[in-house]
Order: sequence, then C-alpha cells, then structure tokens
Amino acid sequence: MSELKYTRNIGIMAHIDAGKTTTTERILFYTGKNYKLGETHDGSATMDWMAQEQERGITITSAATTVFWNYQNNQYKYNIIDTPGHVDFTVEVERSLRVLDGAVALFCAVGGVEPQSETVWRQADKYKVPRIAFINKMDRAGADFFSVIKQIKERLGTNPIPLQIPIGQEDLFKGVVDLIRNKALIWDEASNGTKFYEVPMPDDLKDIVDEYRQKLIEGVAEDDDELMAKFFEDPNSITEEEMLAQIRKATLEMRITPVLCGASFKNKGIQSLLDAVAAFLPSPMDIEAVEGVNPKTEREETRSIDVKAPFSALAFKIATDPYVGRICFFRVYSGKLESGSYVYNASTGKKERISRIMQMHANKQNPMEVISAGDIGAAVGFKDIKTGNTLCAEEHPIILESMKFPEPVIGIAIEPKTQGDIDKMNNALIKLVEEDPTLVVKSDESSGQTIINGMGELHLDIILDRLKREFNVEVNQGAPQVAYKEAITTNYQHREVYKKQTGGRGKFADIIFEIGPADEGFKGLQFVNEVKGGNIPKEYMPAIEKGFKSAMENGVLAGYPMESLKVRIIDGSYHPVDSDALSFELCARVGFKEACRKANPILLEPIMKLEVLTPDAYLGDVTGDLNRRRGVLENVIAKVGVQAIQAKVPLQQMFGYVTALRTITSGRANSTMEFSHYDELPKDMTENILKKSY
Repeated sequence: MSELKYTRNIGIMAHIDAGKTTTTERILFYTGKNYKLGETHDGSATMDWMAQEQERGITITSAATTVFWNYQNNQYKYNIIDTPGHVDFTVEVERSLRVLDGAVALFCAVGGVEPQSETVWRQADKYKVPRIAFINKMDRAGADFFSVIKQIKERLGTNPIPLQIPIGQEDLFKGVVDLIRNKALIWDEASNGTKFYEVPMPDDLKDIVDEYRQKLIEGVAEDDDELMAKFFEDPNSITEEEMLAQIRKATLEMRITPVLCGASFKNKGIQSLLDAVAAFLPSPMDIEAVEGVNPKTEREETRSIDVKAPFSALAFKIATDPYVGRICFFRVYSGKLESGSYVYNASTGKKERISRIMQMHANKQNPMEVISAGDIGAAVGFKDIKTGNTLCAEEHPIILESMKFPEPVIGIAIEPKTQGDIDKMNNALIKLVEEDPTLVVKSDESSGQTIINGMGELHLDIILDRLKREFNVEVNQGAPQVAYKEAITTNYQHREVYKKQTGGRGKFADIIFEIGPADEGFKGLQFVNEVKGGNIPKEYMPAIEKGFKSAMENGVLAGYPMESLKVRIIDGSYHPVDSDALSFELCARVGFKEACRKANPILLEPIMKLEVLTPDAYLGDVTGDLNRRRGVLENVIAKVGVQAIQAKVPLQQMFGYVTALRTITSGRANSTMEFSHYDELPKDMTENILKKSY
C-alpha cells in the first residue's frame, strides 16, 4: 500500500492541436522511456501508433503508458493516458476520465480556451477529477500567458493560480519565475532545454512576481488559520513545504487549478510539470471509496482501495490487436488480479478467465503476474467483456457506475464491394462497435442497407479507413445522412381498444391515456400511472410501458426515433379471460401511432456548436457563408491577428464545410465543431424529407 502513495493515474486532455501528444512524448523522453524524441508532425510519435494517427498528425485512440519519475528522493509511478482532442473522439476522453484520479489540462498560449477545452473540462468536472493546467506553446507568435489565465477563469469557472510567471514571450520565451521558491530559472539552449539554471530576478518582472506571489500565498493561507496568522506577520515566513502541502490540499478539493507554462516542442517546462504531477495530483489513496450496487441484494456497497479487499475493476476500453487479439483495459479499484485467474463479469453475470495481464506502453505490452488496487492494466484471453463492464470476485459481486456515451448524429449507408465480403464486413463491424461505443450499426428495414452512425464526418472516415486497412474490406458508401429525431408539441387524450377474436381465447385491452411532450430535461419515456380502482391490473403496467417505449423507436412522421415523451395512463378496462400482457403491449403500440398523429408531430435536427478562427480579412466572407447555411452567430472574439467566430449551425448544412472554408479563406482559417442540441426543423425542409420517405 505504501507504493500506492507514489502512484499517479493521470490523463492529458485538451483541445485539438494544443500539443498533448508532443507533451506526452517529452514526458517519455525525460522519464527514460524513450531514447529519441518522437514528433507528431512527422508521424513518429510513440503514442500515436495507429497508421491513421501518424498520417493525419492527430490522436484518435487514447494510448496508455507507464513511466517512473524521481521527485524529492522518491520514485513515482505514472500511469498516463494520452487522450484525443478532436470532438469526434470525445468518447475516448469520457471513458479515460472515468477511471483516472487526476488530469493535466493543456492550453495553447495563442488559442487559449477553445471549444473542446470546455467540453473536456466539463467531463472532468462530472467525474470530479482534480487537475493542473499547463499553458503550452509559449514560444509561438501571439502567445499571451495572462490572457489564457483570464480565459480559464471566465470560461471554465475555475480559480487558476499561477505557480510560475514566464520570462519573455513568443521568440523571447527563455525561462520562468518559480513563485513557490521565488527564484528565476532559465533553460540552457545548448542542451535543447533539458538543463536549466538560476538567474537573478529580471527587474521588469519584480512587480508582477510580487503581485502573483502575494495572490498565491493568500490563496494558500486562507484555508488555514495558523498560516493566515503567519502571513499577516511576515508573508515570507511561510515555508516551501507548507505552501506545497496547502496547494496540494486545495487542488484535491478542486478549489484551485495550479497553472504552469512551457513549450513542449522546445523541451521547456516538462520537468517542472512532472514535479507538479507528483506534488499536487492525487494518488489512488486520496480518492474516496468507489460506490456500486450489489446485483444480488440491489443495495449500495463501497469498495475501498485495499489489496486485501474483494477484487473489483472497471473495463474502460476494448481494443483489437492483430497479434494478441482483443485487449481489455481496466482500472482496479480494490483487491488484486493475478494472471491466469477467473473473474466474474457482474454486468453480464458470466465468469471470464483472464489468461494474461500486462501493462501497456502505447501498443506494446509488458507482461505482469499481478495488478493490484489503484493500478491500470490490460488483459487478454477473455470471451465477452464490453466497455463499462464491472469485473469482480464472484462471491462479492458489485456493479460500478458505468459510462454514458453521447448519441451519434450522422450516418452513412455502406455495402461491401464484393458479395463474398459480407460476412467479413459484418465481423469487422462487430469488432469496431466493441471498441467504440459511439459507433452504432443498424440495418435499414425498408432498404436492407447497413447504416453506420457516428459522431462526425472524421469519425466515419476513420472507421471506413480501418475497415480497409485492418480488416481488408473494401466498401461502397452512400452520402452522409443526418440523424433526425421526432417529437410531439401538444398534449392529446386518446382511447385505444385492442380486440381480436379468433375462436377460443381472444385478445383484449383497453387504455385511456394522454400523450404529450416530456417535462423539461427529461430523456426517454416519462411514464405516469394514474389508474384508480384496479381498472387495469398492476401486472399489465410494465407491458404498457414496454409497448410505448418500443413504439418510440419509430416515430409517426418519417420513422425517426422519438427522444422523449410523457404518457399518462388515466383509465381503461380488461377482460378476465382474454386480457394478457401482450394484448396491453400491442394496444399501447397502436395507441401511440394514433395519438401521436394528432399531437402535432415535428422533426428535430441536430444543431452543432461551431468555432471558426479566421484572419481579419476574411471575417465578412466567413460570416456571410454561415448565414447562408442557416447559422446563428453568437459571438465574435478578437484574438491576435485572427477573429474567433462562435455560431450554432444545423449539421445538415455542414457537410464538406472544411473544404468550403479553405476555399473562402485561401486555406488560412480552421474550424472546430461539436454537437450542441436538437431543434425543430423548418417546415419546408420537413416537407422535403417527408416526400422522400414516402
């Protein structure tokens, strides 16, 4: 257990292009894991091991690695997960944060807080993950440390406390002032930033350093009466150890976010970041006992981080390796897992044999004999484990809170180029769906086509590329389709009587119900039973609910699913002989169709949150183009030399937008887009879709 004190399970999270993978590569270099530096832009980064990642220079799948770092004469073990920044792969961030104890949030010193930075920050808030911020790319033109601090405070609603002040910015960035020790440090250019030395405090920074050191000491002392007294007597009497202990406490309680800065590409600031991870981020022992439900008693139980406690772990990712087959990444919360042992999958109720366990380094494996509480590992040799399953000891079953994934918003029809590849394609899709819970594969009943649904054009692009490369399946694809939904806008009361007489025992059900929009914020079926006096026996209620639930999968307008619905069962009747559960289920299905047609049904379309960074000269052209795409401009923020346009735009209008934007701005603008919400589709467009579907 003493070793656990020196373990850190951390993720590196940020907006696309903030420098996550480059930072991780530098960490691997400094911790002695790599002997040469891999670069994202030339495709040699260790953590971007997929062919598609190396070609595009982006991270697609979260890669895990384990490194060791010496801090204050102790060796710390870091399990690091490098997560993607592109919104189409947001599931990778979600599932990584679910099992991590702490995170390093990277921000670009030029771009500041960008849309995906906000998304990953909210995800970390959801799982209560303490984090430290690292402002990267301080050597870039337009870098502005204090502007990013301000944005972190305003846009993310957190309390950023700088632990360092940069010495110089842009080309002149050469060192930092360490506010805890009140010393100026400069990197040695000859050693490419790997060594640094102390210099006298620059005169032009003395006022700023005094101001921010004062803020730091105030922030540190406000939670401790003794320190506060010391601060009022003599602010400089607070020792370095006292400051480190209080910053750690405030970080773990998520009252502050310590901020460091550097330039990963030039190797600047990585050592102090590694020290900060050890100093301020939680070890597994700092995390509260994990809560779950015992599937046998349905009571809540907890598992504390103890090797002697019953085994419990959460599978957070399934990957397919061409050499070892399917790999399950898991986080152990209590007990230990030995190689070759059996575990109980509480989510499926089946036993699984884990033939081998290992620790991962990107896509390479290091075999292990045992993985204990607080650690992250990978297993092979299992039959049926999916993302979000709980693995545990059979005599002490528990189901830990699983993960919820966003629904896909875009789909395309695919078919294999040769008839002989049908089985091959289906098997490949089964494997890909196992790996990626945001990929949904459906068969269109009317056309018999296979439809794959995902989070965006890039997401589906990567899936098709993987089908071709990893599974050798060539496919033809249709045009992208938007995942519309249906809704009703008014309440309508309806009576449905379902009668079938076929000689012998018949079928009978009678329901009076009111159908209408669900209460605000409610997803799915809001089912209310108001039947009095046993007019419909209670045992038929689950069947009625099931009937409405399954009917919601196909709306009445064009067969799109209905996201939310409220049904009030008011009254009804039954037949002592002819009524059964199936009669009431079928009655609910028929009643749903009849009532929805009269409750003003509408189509809903996905609306995307878009941010475009464009040079000032193209601002008018870009906004004009967005207006033509039915976009609603929300904000235009002036940054150094560029304008950041924030807008909400229907997904239907955004196919091929990246190419169009390049054309308008001669390739000088870029954009990011993520799902925002569903909204009503204009009447004329609804009519066009209805014409096509009939």
